[in-house]
Amino acid sequence: MSFEFPKDFVFGVATSCYQIEGATREDGRGDSIWDAFCRRPGTILNGDTGDVATDHYHRVDTDIQLMKDLGVSAYRFSIAWPRIVPDGEGEVNPKGLQWYSTLVDKLLAAGITPYATLYHWDLPNHLEERHGGWRSRKAPEAFGRYAQIVVKHLGDRVKHWMPLNEMPATIVAGYDAGFHAPGAREPRNVVNQVQHHCLLAHGYAVRAVREYGGPGAEVGTAHNARVFVPVIETPEHIEATRKAFRHDNGPMLEPMTRGTYPAEWLRAMGENAPRIAAGDMEIISSPCDFIGLNVYRGLFVEAPGTDSTSRGMTVAGGVENVALPIQMTPSTAGEAEPDAGYNVLPFPESYPRGAAQWVLFVPQAIYWGTRLLHEEYGYRKLYITENGTVGKDDLVGGRVIDLDRAEYYRLYLQNAARAAADGVPLKGYFAWSLMDNFEWSQGYKERFGIHYVNYQTLQRTPKLSARFYAACIRERRVV
Repeated sequence: MSFEFPKDFVFGVATSCYQIEGATREDGRGDSIWDAFCRRPGTILNGDTGDVATDHYHRVDTDIQLMKDLGVSAYRFSIAWPRIVPDGEGEVNPKGLQWYSTLVDKLLAAGITPYATLYHWDLPNHLEERHGGWRSRKAPEAFGRYAQIVVKHLGDRVKHWMPLNEMPATIVAGYDAGFHAPGAREPRNVVNQVQHHCLLAHGYAVRAVREYGGPGAEVGTAHNARVFVPVIETPEHIEATRKAFRHDNGPMLEPMTRGTYPAEWLRAMGENAPRIAAGDMEIISSPCDFIGLNVYRGLFVEAPGTDSTSRGMTVAGGVENVALPIQMTPSTAGEAEPDAGYNVLPFPESYPRGAAQWVLFVPQAIYWGTRLLHEEYGYRKLYITENGTVGKDDLVGGRVIDLDRAEYYRLYLQNAARAAADGVPLKGYFAWSLMDNFEWSQGYKERFGIHYVNYQTLQRTPKLSARFYAACIRERRVV
């Protein structure tokens, strides 16, 4: 197989505002929950913060030149809600709108199409302190207003929109496990209500794009679905993989695509099920034009009938599950049925992975993730909106030879090409990330970028993986 990509296939890079912008106290920006979380002792490795990050706020021209050198045709970035509405629900900050307007103009002048995410985890801290953040309906209502403000201002030039990045990460990491902002560990009924409010915010934003996005506007979501891969690609294991995918991802995907929560999930939740107001499900299921899949790893599935310690469960051999979706596991839905129809296999300690333990190399996850989203949930346009790995990168003699990352990209891009060749409507791919950046609770320890950032000088240096990705873009095939 030649692993070629269609002529109209979009190649891009992705970032998020809090991870790269810095300038957290400039031009009227308000506090976000991440600013507050970083100030709490012991929350972030080495006491790091996003106060400076990679200083993208002042280095936009430099970073757009990096994109031009790569040859990408698209850039996925996020807009900081606290820059636009500093307290989340009050007055609009014109300097914030102007900064993003200038960014969009510069991207378009460089021949780069903007793909805008409205929320990448940086809730205005005022909403958290005054209303309880995503626990309250005030958050999705305020988000709907914020979405209208941004789309009205940028919709004449931005035609690709994503409301919330990785809703499951906000839900699980922020309000359940507590290792992301706001650092809460809530009971199951509250976590499920947070899930419902995030979905409601998504629906409000979809409607804002429909109303104010103008001709050609498209809206979707960037979702970190849990991806399952058949351990052997034979019919019985593929069918088991489908069952696992539906079972685990249904509580997030079915509300958006079918306007209902899975009946089995509601039964399992019982009194912990979310409170649903009249009209909520119609808003949540407002039709989208595409879905974006953020994929880093996958889990291998086999059909029942073989020995397994993980029958019907989503375990990963002791590897920490980071920012993954709410799922139908014993911790959230009661004991799994013995006839769940699939077994999820544990990873041995020797299994290949990145410098972060959770980034297990499962390149088939791109193929099966996009295929199952298309076949099981009817999505007719898909993007890979994030894909990348962590490396222990060293700058030596002016070079970073990140062979592990380059090989990771080679294998994952091969599976993207396979998906497109097999008829999956995969339209584009965004590498995570353009550059090293603030990696949430891990601070600046973990490097995901294809450009190395010296955090003392903030100089950017292309890594070997950047050269590899640029060659794939230039040749429109995996090289």
